[in-house]
Amino acid sequence: MRKNIVAGNWKMNTTVPEGVKLAKDVNKALEGKEVNCDVIICVPFTHLVPVNDVIDADKLGLGAENCADHRSGAYTGEVSAPMVASTGAKYVILGHSERRQYYGETSETLKEKVALALENGLTPIFCIGEVLEQREDGSYLDVVKKQIEDALFNLSAEDFSKLILAYEPVWAIGTGKTATDDQAQEMHAFIRKTIEDKYGKEVAENTSILYGGSCKPSNAKALFAKPDVDGGLIGGASLDAESFMGIVTAF
Repeated sequence: MRKNIVAGNWKMNTTVPEGVKLAKDVNKALEGKEVNCDVIICVPFTHLVPVNDVIDADKLGLGAENCADHRSGAYTGEVSAPMVASTGAKYVILGHSERRQYYGETSETLKEKVALALENGLTPIFCIGEVLEQREDGSYLDVVKKQIEDALFNLSAEDFSKLILAYEPVWAIGTGKTATDDQAQEMHAFIRKTIEDKYGKEVAENTSILYGGSCKPSNAKALFAKPDVDGGLIGGASLDAESFMGIVTAF
């Protein structure tokens, strides 16, 4: 059975001391609490080692926000999948809309990143989603299908089964807008059907698909109640332990 997951994406926020404190606060909030989902925090590269040192890996998963599309070499400023894995991190966010928009990441680039992440034992949290124009002109389903096909459908069923997908309506990230419960469910069901058409029902039914677009404690319960919404990839609300836990406990 697929897992319920709440993953925080800290983005480019917090200094190392601030991040360590936030991680400790989330870790402490999970102590003695029975939660009905896996909880993950994805933090800046600079934070991975110190955060790994202060969290209980049995309660709280650790991930990076990106990795390079090369194993090693003369790529100044890049951080490879083996480097990420060596910190103790188990997850990596790939294909986030901000990486696509600001850093020109393409499906070809992402294919390489996914392959290297898997090769190094990392679980990719792979992001897909449409911009407002595509939502409004009705092409949003085709856009998301193409993103999945172009970057992921080269994988074997076994490797695809190791992924977590995150649907992020780009028009709802940081804008305060949120897809309605029904809009989220429509897209998540469509994504699951797209997977089923390629890899079969069992793989599709066991793939966790998260919602990422201004998810907060006030709307998480309604979103997570939808049959194909398996949790959230949380931005701003993950920077406050109390808000983040309000989403975790929505399950």
